[in-house]
Amino acid sequence: MTTQFSQTYKKDHDFSKVLHGKNAADKEGFSAMFNKDSRAQQTVNSYFSFWDHKAPGQETDTDKKERLSNYSKLTNAYYNLSTDLYEYGWAQSFHFATYYPGESFFQALARHEHYLALKMNIQDNYNVLDVGCGVGGPAREICTFTNANITGLNNNDYQIERARNYTTRRGLSEKIRFVKGDFMQMPFDDACFDAVYAIEATCHAPKLEGVYGEIYRVLKPGGIFGVYEWVMTDSYDASDPEQRKVAYGIEVGDGIPQMVTMSDARNALKKVGFGIILEDDLAAHGDVVPWYYPIAGQLKHVRSMGDFWKVFTMTKFARTSLNYMVGGLEMIGLAPKGTQRVGTNLAVAADALVTGGERNLFTPMMMFVCKKPKT
Repeated sequence: MTTQFSQTYKKDHDFSKVLHGKNAADKEGFSAMFNKDSRAQQTVNSYFSFWDHKAPGQETDTDKKERLSNYSKLTNAYYNLSTDLYEYGWAQSFHFATYYPGESFFQALARHEHYLALKMNIQDNYNVLDVGCGVGGPAREICTFTNANITGLNNNDYQIERARNYTTRRGLSEKIRFVKGDFMQMPFDDACFDAVYAIEATCHAPKLEGVYGEIYRVLKPGGIFGVYEWVMTDSYDASDPEQRKVAYGIEVGDGIPQMVTMSDARNALKKVGFGIILEDDLAAHGDVVPWYYPIAGQLKHVRSMGDFWKVFTMTKFARTSLNYMVGGLEMIGLAPKGTQRVGTNLAVAADALVTGGERNLFTPMMMFVCKKPKT
């Protein structure tokens, strides 16, 4: 690791402590949100500077290039702001899933992870890399499902600390480790992993060929890469202002430099050398229960009391009420300034994701399973 990267990582680590407090990683749910230092406003300003006064249709190529060139700063700022809200409002696994009638929310998340591991044929004691591991929810689930040894790669100090804490509680610290690093410049030797997966994470890359190329490099010959990719479908037309508005809402709401299409992802995988052995848009299977029903607040699909609160919190009534409450906590100093804006931003993202799903413009689960040639 170069001196420049070491200094950058130390700066990120120190700021994470300032932003979240020394003990935030040990806390769960809503309480973790109130450990942030007043200087959290720096992160809010840093994140929104990439989009302020740049509405869809008004943004320039320079604006887009700025987001792409500052992808690491953008993504780090995004997850410093949103991690607690994700955990409180969703789960420790920051991804979507397909649902079947009568299936609980958490069962669906676990099945979605198991399905990818199964299609990748991850074996007992494989050395597996999780690219963009979040707080480690999928790593812990796939580890217990396959008994593989998993390394989680993440560029955000706060998420790494929370991931380690949860993993220790589960007694999995000997099987799972977490490493800080940029997935465009991975801190691993060539050909050191039996398999690599990424679940809704590589969409944060400024260029898919860059992150896919690094994944190809660290895979052993004959190794398997599996990914659930966030992409616009091939029905998406960037020249249509209404469709571009949907993509822009996903970008600004989810910290993504630039959304690409499924054809772009497919071509990027082939370009770096992967052979695609399976591809499937799981969102297009026409299941009775749409993948976006929880963030749409569609209570009609809830089949258990355990899921009712999860989905209710995403209804417009609950989101509006929570937003006002957070605004009040900001006013009296219990929440850092900017928290309300982050919540509003996540609501914008949710609406854009639902619209994208309803109009078949977006999928969060374009699955590719690829193989690195043996020679």
